[in-house]
Amino acid sequence: MRRRQSHDGRGDEEGSAVAGEQSGAVGGVPRLAVFLFPSEMVFYAEQRSSHRRVLTLYNPYNFSLSFKMWCTAPSFYRVVEAEGSIRAKSCVDLVVRHLDVSPRHWGRRDRFRMEVRGGGQVGRREIWAELRGGQEEEEQRGGQQRALPHPTSQLLPTQAHLPACTAVRSASQWAVCVAVAVLCVTVLMLPLHTDSNSLVPRWLHVSTNQKLVCAYTLGLVTMVFLR
Repeated sequence: MRRRQSHDGRGDEEGSAVAGEQSGAVGGVPRLAVFLFPSEMVFYAEQRSSHRRVLTLYNPYNFSLSFKMWCTAPSFYRVVEAEGSIRAKSCVDLVVRHLDVSPRHWGRRDRFRMEVRGGGQVGRREIWAELRGGQEEEEQRGGQQRALPHPTSQLLPTQAHLPACTAVRSASQWAVCVAVAVLCVTVLMLPLHTDSNSLVPRWLHVSTNQKLVCAYTLGLVTMVFLR
């Protein structure tokens, strides 16, 4: 990953500078919406599979984009292909690896910033990365146990059928998630209302807000798949 500044303990100061740059336009250049998902990365120290996270950057526009990923703590992470370009109506996956999951860093939160340029416009998007102790499954089980009611001394006869019903609901939920993900990706690939030279019928053009909603939904569905 390219370093914006050398990491010398000023991560918080650099993170503040990043936030300030995101709040306003850069040199009067028009802003560009950035479709980067998921919106947050969580690494678990005792689960090796979680030390590697994948970020997906979408380009729903009719022009190519160049991108570059920045980080407030570059010595803790490695990003495969942190800089490159995306063709129109395409996407690219960025692999982020956490390099130091020692206990002294548990609870640490760092900031990533994606900067894209294309069509004479520039866009920026920030996401957070957090390192937690334990494993992802243990954290989920703990949340489920806190949500369960107190056990009763007697079970209803109909509870004997609960495992089968749960399995059916689980399969149907996966089918719904897959359908929602396909729909969101399709909407993200459709042209915007402002694209007048597209071959797609006008009634299939969507707005930037609609793309943002679909992108956010796709990020949530992606988190469900990862878990």
